[in-house]
Amino acid sequence: MIIRSEAASDIQAIAEVTIAAFENLEVSNQTEQFIIETLRAAEMLTISLVAEIDERVVGHIAFSPVTISDGSRDWYGIGPFSVLPEYQRQSIGTTLMQHGLSLLREMGGQGCCLVGDPGYYKRFGFKNIPKLILDGVPQEVFLALPLHNIIPQGFVVFHEGFMSVGEQDVAPTSD
Repeated sequence: MIIRSEAASDIQAIAEVTIAAFENLEVSNQTEQFIIETLRAAEMLTISLVAEIDERVVGHIAFSPVTISDGSRDWYGIGPFSVLPEYQRQSIGTTLMQHGLSLLREMGGQGCCLVGDPGYYKRFGFKNIPKLILDGVPQEVFLALPLHNIIPQGFVVFHEGFMSVGEQDVAPTSD
C-alpha cells in the first residue's frame, strides 16, 4: 500500500471511493463527494491523501481549516474520510489517519476535529471536549484531538462547503 498526496489524476477515483464508502451508511446524505469537490475548488484541502494498492485508489482522507470562536489558530477538520467497502478492516483507514496526523503535526497544526463514531476515533486519541462545540451536532459524536497542550473552547465552524451540500457530517469508516 502506498499513501500519497492526491494528484489531479486521482479526482475521479476519490469521488468513486467516497461514493462507495458512504453509499450504505444511514448517517450519510450521499453528498460527501461534493464536499471534497467544494473544498478542492476553494483551495481548502490542506491535506488530501490517497491510499493506493496495485495502482488503484482504495482510500482517501481530507483535512481542511476550521475556525474556532475563541480565536484558536491552525485547527483542522477531518472529512470526508473513506475506504472502499471491500478494503475496509485492513488497516487502510488507520494508516491514512496516522499519516495525515503526522503531516498535520509537521506543518504546525494545533489540532483537528471531526464528527464520527467515538468507538472508532478514540483509537487515534480523539475525544469529546465539552467546551468545544459544533452547532447542531450531538456533543457525543463531535470529537477533537489537540496536538499540543492547548485545548480551545468555543464554537467550531467547518468550511462552508460542508453546509452548502446540506451536510456537516463525517461518518466513520471501518478499516
